[in-house]
Amino acid sequence: MSTEPEIRRSEVASFRRRLLVAMMVVVFSVAAVGLVFAQRSAAAAVRRDFERQFASEVSALGAIADMRRAVIAERCRALARRPRIHAALEDGALDLLYPSARDELADVMDRGDARSADAPAAALHAGFYRFLDARGRVITPPVGSDAGELAAHQEALLSLPRLPDSPQSGFLRLGATGQEVYELSALPIISSETGETIAAIVLGFKALVSVPVWGLDASARSGLWLDGALAMPLADPADRERLQTRVGEAVRSGGLSEGSFEAPWGGASAVVFFKRLNPESLFAPAYEVSVFSLAGSLERQRMLAWQFSGAGFLIVLGAFGASAMLSRRLAAPVERLAVDSEENRSQRHRAEAALESKQRELQQSARFSADASHQLKTPVTVLRAGLEELLASNRLVPGDREEVAS
Repeated sequence: MSTEPEIRRSEVASFRRRLLVAMMVVVFSVAAVGLVFAQRSAAAAVRRDFERQFASEVSALGAIADMRRAVIAERCRALARRPRIHAALEDGALDLLYPSARDELADVMDRGDARSADAPAAALHAGFYRFLDARGRVITPPVGSDAGELAAHQEALLSLPRLPDSPQSGFLRLGATGQEVYELSALPIISSETGETIAAIVLGFKALVSVPVWGLDASARSGLWLDGALAMPLADPADRERLQTRVGEAVRSGGLSEGSFEAPWGGASAVVFFKRLNPESLFAPAYEVSVFSLAGSLERQRMLAWQFSGAGFLIVLGAFGASAMLSRRLAAPVERLAVDSEENRSQRHRAEAALESKQRELQQSARFSADASHQLKTPVTVLRAGLEELLASNRLVPGDREEVAS
């Protein structure tokens, strides 16, 4: 059976434990809230850095593409001023148009030879060209004109509702899967006699699609959305199908020339940027689509989460030690108070016990006095009655009477 001091020591230890638990709950709550906010802030900063880097890389890629288009446009303007082409159009000799253009465009067309493929300017070689008549319809080239092979339905897509007054840009999807894209550059041909637009020349240059965005992982790519289809040959077909649907919805619903949204990509989330490449063009609208996978960002966020978890564990461990030391120091006055209280309690118990013992002794003395008084009262009364009776009689001499009276 536990003694009273052991019970008191158990109560003091229980108080110390409760104080330690309360301090740990407060420290853990504050540390957890701080770590959560710090982790969210760090994750948001990581994502902003990734998006800023991606936007910078996409902007650099767009600047190079714009430079390429400017060079192509300049070459097309030079071609539109060739005298032999002007002569064939102004004289109505359309049967001489393509044969004359074949010689004039010899340095522009892609002949498919090794020398052309290895040349630095290979990206500026056209895959095909066509002329548009006064109504903006395609003038079909004769067989063997080296104007580039196009099917009838593909050739029809080069037609415009009217002759352009300024350079126009567009895109055309070719190939069995529609993943091969050519960039179109249409230049008006101005009559040297009347100064009016009499025709137009349309050249097709192979476009760069599905190229990796520089400086980022291979899952970050760019492509082209045209006529409801996305040209991104190296992308996963399922990802490409989902992405082209989302881009189509964003373009049709908002009528935006550019924008961004999040979409699933490669088993993770991705940020998608889209921007129209040919605003105010007579050709069908085309949008450059750039995909930035957030897998790297999520991986960095997971690493940060582990780092913050480790830091949180160390903080809680340190807080536990500090709380234990602090609770011991804070509990010391309480322990001293408990010890003093126990000593006072013991002294009080001893005083109460001594007082109770004295009270019992007094009670015994009182009972003894009462008993003695009761025992002596009867014989004294009998003795006094006898003496008083003796004094009342006349048998005593005066001397004896005084002695009995005293």
